[in-house]
Amino acid sequence: MTALKRRRHLIRRSLLVLAAAAIVSYVLLVLLLHPSNERDWSPDQQRLATAEFSGDSVRVRNVRNAYYRSTTDFDVHWEDRTYDLRKLESVWYIVEPFATWRGPAHTFLSFGFGNGEYVAISVEIRKERGESFSPLLGLLRQYELTYIVGDERDLIGLRANHRHDDVYFYPMRATQAAARALFVSMLERANALALQPEFYNTLTSTCTSNIVDHVSLIAPEPIPYSYKIMLPAYSDDLAYDLGLIDTDLPREQFRSAFRINDLALEHADNADFSEAIRSRLK
Repeated sequence: MTALKRRRHLIRRSLLVLAAAAIVSYVLLVLLLHPSNERDWSPDQQRLATAEFSGDSVRVRNVRNAYYRSTTDFDVHWEDRTYDLRKLESVWYIVEPFATWRGPAHTFLSFGFGNGEYVAISVEIRKERGESFSPLLGLLRQYELTYIVGDERDLIGLRANHRHDDVYFYPMRATQAAARALFVSMLERANALALQPEFYNTLTSTCTSNIVDHVSLIAPEPIPYSYKIMLPAYSDDLAYDLGLIDTDLPREQFRSAFRINDLALEHADNADFSEAIRSRLK
Protein backbone atom coordinates (compact mmCIF):
# COMPACT_ATOMS: atom_id res chain seq x y z
CA MET A 1 0.00 0.00 0.00
CA THR A 2 1.42 3.34 -1.04
CA ALA A 3 1.80 6.22 1.39
CA LEU A 4 -1.06 8.09 -0.34
CA LYS A 5 -3.39 5.11 -0.03
CA ARG A 6 -2.46 4.65 3.62
CA ARG A 7 -3.22 8.31 4.28
CA ARG A 8 -6.60 8.04 2.56
CA HIS A 9 -7.35 4.87 4.50
CA LEU A 10 -6.53 6.59 7.79
CA ILE A 11 -8.67 9.59 6.89
CA ARG A 12 -11.66 7.39 6.01
CA ARG A 13 -11.24 5.39 9.21
CA SER A 14 -10.98 8.58 11.27
CA LEU A 15 -14.14 9.94 9.67
CA LEU A 16 -15.99 6.71 10.40
CA VAL A 17 -14.84 6.81 14.02
CA LEU A 18 -16.00 10.43 14.34
CA ALA A 19 -19.36 9.62 12.75
CA ALA A 20 -19.83 6.64 15.05
CA ALA A 21 -18.91 8.76 18.07
CA ALA A 22 -21.41 11.43 17.03
CA ILE A 23 -24.17 8.85 16.64
CA VAL A 24 -23.40 7.26 20.00
CA SER A 25 -23.32 10.68 21.67
CA TYR A 26 -26.69 11.62 20.22
CA VAL A 27 -28.21 8.29 21.25
CA LEU A 28 -26.93 8.90 24.78
CA LEU A 29 -28.54 12.35 24.71
CA VAL A 30 -31.85 10.79 23.69
CA LEU A 31 -31.59 8.15 26.42
CA LEU A 32 -30.32 10.35 29.24
CA LEU A 33 -32.04 13.72 28.68
CA HIS A 34 -35.76 13.99 29.29
CA PRO A 35 -38.00 17.03 28.91
CA SER A 36 -39.42 18.57 32.05
CA ASN A 37 -41.90 21.23 33.10
CA GLU A 38 -40.06 21.69 36.39
CA ARG A 39 -37.13 24.06 35.84
CA ASP A 40 -36.14 27.59 36.85
CA TRP A 41 -37.97 29.25 33.98
CA SER A 42 -37.57 32.75 32.63
CA PRO A 43 -40.24 35.00 34.24
CA ASP A 44 -42.06 35.52 30.92
CA GLN A 45 -42.39 31.73 30.48
CA GLN A 46 -42.95 30.55 34.03
CA ARG A 47 -46.54 29.49 33.39
CA LEU A 48 -48.03 27.20 30.77
CA ALA A 49 -51.25 28.04 28.98
CA THR A 50 -54.04 25.47 29.29
CA ALA A 51 -57.57 25.42 27.90
CA GLU A 52 -60.87 24.14 29.25
CA PHE A 53 -63.52 23.51 26.59
CA SER A 54 -67.25 23.64 27.25
CA GLY A 55 -69.38 23.43 24.14
CA ASP A 56 -68.75 26.56 22.07
CA SER A 57 -66.77 28.22 24.85
CA VAL A 58 -63.13 27.84 25.87
CA ARG A 59 -61.51 29.24 28.99
CA VAL A 60 -57.77 29.75 28.53
CA ARG A 61 -55.67 29.99 31.66
CA ASN A 62 -52.35 31.84 31.78
CA VAL A 63 -52.80 34.15 28.83
CA ARG A 64 -49.68 36.31 28.94
CA ASN A 65 -50.15 40.08 28.95
CA ALA A 66 -46.76 41.63 29.70
CA TYR A 67 -45.91 45.32 29.81
CA TYR A 68 -42.43 46.02 28.39
CA ARG A 69 -40.12 48.91 29.15
CA SER A 70 -37.37 47.03 27.30
CA THR A 71 -36.62 43.44 26.32
CA THR A 72 -35.15 42.81 29.78
CA ASP A 73 -37.33 45.11 31.89
CA PHE A 74 -40.98 44.10 31.98
CA ASP A 75 -43.92 43.21 34.18
CA VAL A 76 -45.70 39.96 33.42
CA HIS A 77 -49.41 39.54 34.03
CA TRP A 78 -51.11 36.18 33.62
CA GLU A 79 -54.82 36.25 32.88
CA ASP A 80 -57.69 33.84 32.42
CA ARG A 81 -59.77 34.68 29.35
CA THR A 82 -62.87 33.08 27.89
CA TYR A 83 -63.49 32.92 24.14
CA ASP A 84 -66.70 32.19 22.23
CA LEU A 85 -65.69 29.86 19.43
CA ARG A 86 -68.80 30.79 17.45
CA LYS A 87 -67.41 34.32 17.09
CA LEU A 88 -63.98 33.31 15.80
CA GLU A 89 -63.79 34.85 12.35
CA SER A 90 -60.17 35.51 11.31
CA VAL A 91 -56.64 34.11 11.38
CA TRP A 92 -53.46 36.16 11.01
CA TYR A 93 -49.94 34.93 10.23
CA ILE A 94 -47.04 36.91 11.69
CA VAL A 95 -43.44 36.68 10.46
CA GLU A 96 -40.57 38.25 12.40
CA PRO A 97 -37.20 38.00 10.60
CA PHE A 98 -34.38 38.50 13.10
CA ALA A 99 -31.10 38.20 11.21
CA THR A 100 -29.09 40.34 8.83
CA TRP A 101 -29.62 37.71 6.11
CA ARG A 102 -33.06 36.55 5.09
CA GLY A 103 -33.74 33.09 6.44
CA PRO A 104 -34.03 32.96 10.25
CA ALA A 105 -37.36 34.19 11.58
CA HIS A 106 -39.98 33.59 14.21
CA THR A 107 -43.54 32.94 13.11
CA PHE A 108 -46.81 32.72 14.99
CA LEU A 109 -50.58 33.02 14.57
CA SER A 110 -53.25 35.31 15.92
CA PHE A 111 -57.00 34.79 16.01
CA GLY A 112 -59.75 37.40 15.77
CA PHE A 113 -63.24 37.25 17.22
CA GLY A 114 -66.32 39.15 16.12
CA ASN A 115 -66.39 41.18 19.32
CA GLY A 116 -63.08 42.87 18.47
CA GLU A 117 -61.07 40.53 20.67
CA TYR A 118 -57.80 38.98 19.50
CA VAL A 119 -55.38 36.45 20.96
CA ALA A 120 -52.03 35.24 19.63
CA ILE A 121 -50.41 31.81 19.96
CA SER A 122 -46.63 31.55 19.62
CA VAL A 123 -44.69 28.28 19.55
CA GLU A 124 -41.31 28.88 21.22
CA ILE A 125 -38.47 27.39 23.18
CA ARG A 126 -39.21 27.54 26.90
CA LYS A 127 -36.20 29.39 28.24
CA GLU A 128 -34.69 28.79 31.63
CA ARG A 129 -33.68 31.89 33.58
CA GLY A 130 -30.79 33.62 31.79
CA GLU A 131 -30.95 31.24 28.81
CA SER A 132 -30.91 32.34 25.17
CA PHE A 133 -31.58 30.55 21.91
CA SER A 134 -28.90 28.71 19.95
CA PRO A 135 -29.75 26.71 16.80
CA LEU A 136 -27.02 24.20 17.70
CA LEU A 137 -28.34 23.65 21.22
CA GLY A 138 -31.77 23.29 19.67
CA LEU A 139 -30.50 20.10 18.03
CA LEU A 140 -29.18 18.73 21.31
CA ARG A 141 -32.37 18.51 23.40
CA GLN A 142 -31.53 21.61 25.43
CA TYR A 143 -34.89 23.40 25.17
CA GLU A 144 -38.42 22.39 25.97
CA LEU A 145 -41.22 23.40 23.60
CA THR A 146 -43.96 25.76 24.74
CA TYR A 147 -47.10 27.36 23.32
CA ILE A 148 -47.38 30.95 24.57
CA VAL A 149 -50.95 32.25 24.41
CA GLY A 150 -50.78 36.00 24.70
CA ASP A 151 -52.22 39.42 24.13
CA GLU A 152 -51.26 40.92 20.76
CA ARG A 153 -49.86 44.03 22.42
CA ASP A 154 -47.44 41.70 24.22
CA LEU A 155 -46.39 39.31 21.47
CA ILE A 156 -46.38 41.81 18.61
CA GLY A 157 -45.32 44.90 20.55
CA LEU A 158 -42.33 43.08 22.05
CA ARG A 159 -40.99 42.22 18.61
CA ALA A 160 -41.80 45.43 16.76
CA ASN A 161 -41.18 48.08 19.43
CA HIS A 162 -38.53 46.59 21.71
CA ARG A 163 -36.58 44.07 19.65
CA HIS A 164 -36.98 46.40 16.66
CA ASP A 165 -37.40 43.49 14.27
CA ASP A 166 -39.51 43.80 11.14
CA VAL A 167 -42.98 42.40 11.73
CA TYR A 168 -45.14 41.26 8.80
CA PHE A 169 -48.80 40.74 9.63
CA TYR A 170 -50.82 38.74 7.10
CA PRO A 171 -54.58 38.08 7.00
CA MET A 172 -55.17 34.45 6.05
CA ARG A 173 -57.86 32.89 3.91
CA ALA A 174 -59.79 30.59 6.22
CA THR A 175 -63.42 29.69 6.72
CA GLN A 176 -64.93 30.12 10.16
CA ALA A 177 -64.90 26.35 10.59
CA ALA A 178 -61.23 26.14 9.58
CA ALA A 179 -60.24 29.01 11.87
CA ARG A 180 -62.03 27.34 14.77
CA ALA A 181 -60.42 23.96 14.08
CA LEU A 182 -56.97 25.57 13.90
CA PHE A 183 -57.46 27.47 17.16
CA VAL A 184 -58.76 24.39 18.96
CA SER A 185 -55.92 22.27 17.59
CA MET A 186 -53.29 24.65 18.95
CA LEU A 187 -54.94 24.87 22.37
CA GLU A 188 -55.20 21.09 22.57
CA ARG A 189 -51.49 20.90 21.79
CA ALA A 190 -50.81 23.38 24.60
CA ASN A 191 -52.80 21.12 26.93
CA ALA A 192 -50.79 18.10 25.81
CA LEU A 193 -47.47 19.86 26.48
CA ALA A 194 -48.63 20.84 29.95
CA LEU A 195 -49.17 17.14 30.68
CA GLN A 196 -46.24 15.70 28.74
CA PRO A 197 -43.39 18.09 27.89
CA GLU A 198 -41.44 17.75 24.65
CA PHE A 199 -38.11 19.02 23.39
CA TYR A 200 -37.80 21.71 20.76
CA ASN A 201 -35.74 20.64 17.74
CA THR A 202 -34.15 23.09 15.32
CA LEU A 203 -34.89 20.80 12.37
CA THR A 204 -38.05 18.91 13.21
CA SER A 205 -40.06 20.83 15.82
CA THR A 206 -39.85 24.60 15.44
CA CYS A 207 -42.30 27.49 15.52
CA THR A 208 -42.99 27.18 11.80
CA SER A 209 -43.00 23.39 11.49
CA ASN A 210 -45.55 23.14 14.27
CA ILE A 211 -47.76 25.75 12.60
CA VAL A 212 -47.50 23.78 9.36
CA ASP A 213 -48.58 20.64 11.19
CA HIS A 214 -51.66 22.41 12.54
CA VAL A 215 -52.56 24.01 9.21
CA SER A 216 -52.13 20.70 7.39
CA LEU A 217 -54.81 19.19 9.62
CA ILE A 218 -57.43 21.55 8.21
CA ALA A 219 -56.08 22.35 4.72
CA PRO A 220 -57.64 20.68 1.67
CA GLU A 221 -54.16 19.31 0.95
CA PRO A 222 -51.12 18.97 3.23
CA ILE A 223 -48.61 21.81 3.07
CA PRO A 224 -45.79 20.61 0.79
CA TYR A 225 -42.29 20.27 2.18
CA SER A 226 -40.16 23.29 1.32
CA TYR A 227 -36.89 24.88 2.37
CA LYS A 228 -39.08 27.92 3.11
CA ILE A 229 -40.27 26.10 6.23
CA MET A 230 -36.70 25.47 7.33
CA LEU A 231 -35.89 29.14 6.60
CA PRO A 232 -39.10 30.71 7.87
CA ALA A 233 -38.36 34.27 6.76
CA TYR A 234 -39.36 32.81 3.36
CA SER A 235 -42.49 31.13 4.73
CA ASP A 236 -44.70 34.06 3.73
CA ASP A 237 -43.60 33.48 0.12
CA LEU A 238 -44.77 29.87 0.46
CA ALA A 239 -48.08 30.96 2.01
CA TYR A 240 -48.52 33.46 -0.84
CA ASP A 241 -47.83 30.78 -3.47
CA LEU A 242 -50.37 28.45 -1.84
CA GLY A 243 -53.02 31.17 -1.82
CA LEU A 244 -53.22 31.23 1.97
CA ILE A 245 -52.63 34.98 2.34
CA ASP A 246 -55.76 37.02 1.72
CA THR A 247 -54.40 39.53 -0.78
CA ASP A 248 -54.64 40.42 -4.46
CA LEU A 249 -51.33 42.27 -4.43
CA PRO A 250 -48.59 41.05 -6.77
CA ARG A 251 -45.63 39.17 -5.32
CA GLU A 252 -43.26 42.13 -5.51
CA GLN A 253 -45.59 44.29 -3.39
CA PHE A 254 -47.30 42.10 -0.83
CA ARG A 255 -44.56 41.88 1.83
CA SER A 256 -43.99 45.62 2.19
CA ALA A 257 -47.74 46.24 2.31
CA PHE A 258 -48.10 44.05 5.40
CA ARG A 259 -45.19 45.42 7.44
CA ILE A 260 -46.77 47.00 10.53
CA ASN A 261 -43.84 48.37 12.58
CA ASP A 262 -44.94 51.99 12.13
CA LEU A 263 -48.48 51.20 13.29
CA ALA A 264 -47.27 49.11 16.23
CA LEU A 265 -45.05 51.97 17.43
CA GLU A 266 -47.61 54.69 16.85
CA HIS A 267 -50.31 52.81 18.76
CA ALA A 268 -48.11 51.12 21.38
CA ASP A 269 -50.17 52.52 24.26
CA ASN A 270 -53.49 52.62 22.43
CA ALA A 271 -56.30 50.71 24.12
CA ASP A 272 -57.34 49.63 20.60
CA PHE A 273 -53.86 48.36 19.66
CA SER A 274 -55.18 45.31 17.81
CA GLU A 275 -57.64 47.31 15.70
CA ALA A 276 -55.02 49.99 15.05
CA ILE A 277 -52.40 47.63 13.62
CA ARG A 278 -55.06 46.34 11.23
CA SER A 279 -56.23 49.77 10.12
CA ARG A 280 -54.21 49.77 6.89
CA LEU A 281 -54.97 46.13 6.12
CA LYS A 282 -58.76 46.32 5.79
